[in-house]
Amino acid sequence: MGENFDFTIEELGKRNIKSPIILSKAKGDFIANYVADDQFIRQSAEVNLGNQVAIERSQVFECAGPREMIYFMPAYVHAGIVTCGGLCPGINDVIRSIVRCLWHRYGVRRITGIRYGYKGFLPEYQYPPRPLNPDNVDSIHKLGGTFLGSARGGGKEVSKIVDAMEQLNLNMLFTIGGDGTQRGSLDIADEINRRKLKIAMVGIPKTVDNDFAFIQKSFGFDTAVAKAVDVVAAAHMEANSQINGIGLVKLMGRESGFIAAHTALASHEVNFVLIPEVPFNLEGPNGFFRHLEERLKSRKHAVVIVAEGAMQEQLVKEVKTDAGGNLKMADVGTYLRDRIQQHFEEKKIEINLKYIDPSYIIRSAPAEPGDSIYCERLGNAAAHAAMAGKTKVIIGLVNNEFVHLPMKAVISQRSHVDPEGNLWRDTLDATHQPVLMVNQFEHPETAEK
Repeated sequence: MGENFDFTIEELGKRNIKSPIILSKAKGDFIANYVADDQFIRQSAEVNLGNQVAIERSQVFECAGPREMIYFMPAYVHAGIVTCGGLCPGINDVIRSIVRCLWHRYGVRRITGIRYGYKGFLPEYQYPPRPLNPDNVDSIHKLGGTFLGSARGGGKEVSKIVDAMEQLNLNMLFTIGGDGTQRGSLDIADEINRRKLKIAMVGIPKTVDNDFAFIQKSFGFDTAVAKAVDVVAAAHMEANSQINGIGLVKLMGRESGFIAAHTALASHEVNFVLIPEVPFNLEGPNGFFRHLEERLKSRKHAVVIVAEGAMQEQLVKEVKTDAGGNLKMADVGTYLRDRIQQHFEEKKIEINLKYIDPSYIIRSAPAEPGDSIYCERLGNAAAHAAMAGKTKVIIGLVNNEFVHLPMKAVISQRSHVDPEGNLWRDTLDATHQPVLMVNQFEHPETAEK
């Protein structure tokens, strides 16, 4: 992934203003350092022994952090922050971090929150912007949701949005949102270029599913897994206390099963994980229902996690999208619940099934400490990138380093659980579920014999 992308970051122009942040360029003086323009991170930590091919600038990620020379004069800056799409733990932490870094580190005094996503830019909605400062964001990290409000859609009204940005005299806009938000951000940046404006567009990726390309981890993911583990514990208690008890939990994961897999690994109480990346049959000699029956016979209870994007190719009859451009999905959780009930009724086997969908409880939760730390650092890095005049850029973590990634590359594809990779292999070890619950599947070892 990434071999055909150019990871060079666009800049608004030459940086010729000395940063107000006093750091060091020397090593060993116990003073924190600026980030130099020749500091890069490789996409992959894997290496092959033997002759190494020379690495081009376009193949590596630029390190994030404060530069010695910046593009914008802090006293003249008017910064905007907008949050779009669904809720996710940590949004308020990111807002707080950006505001405090701009205010305290750079001396920026005009920071504006755009209300209710991109719709806050559109005159027909009449949502007044919200002035931001360290006082009114000081405690928002303790709350879930978003201090600015959020909404889907509006991002296609590019001309109107840039009109509003000009009227507000914004110099930079921080977009906190998922795939659709960042696509809109790139379109806005292209319109800004067309008008020959000097406005930095900086994205902070928000997807609880953890499926942005190239980025090691999205904020809110660790909190989502922690909350999901609590739900699985409750499902396990219910299942273990009933005759042939089944705890069925639907978790987030529209296209990727990262939350489901990590929750299974963390809980140690899950017996089946069903995700979009790994095919499975319900009926048949090697189908899920048969293996669920066997589990009940041997252990008298079972816990099942299904990611929301599983089975969509079978369930979605008509392709429709929501205001944010996301595919409208069928509810695999209730479908699977009803099919399990029907299967065991036909078999005349008594079961007690408890179905739990905690999605909105998880999405609205405040960030846990690990995520809160991550959000603080993402917000700082975003502020530094914008002040340096970086644009069309997304802040992310790669190989445990904060880097600048081109928006175009990040939104070009999604990250998925590799069915042949070590995460899924370890998930199989944790659940003891079959390698593949597909009929007419022949295990490689059996095939060799």
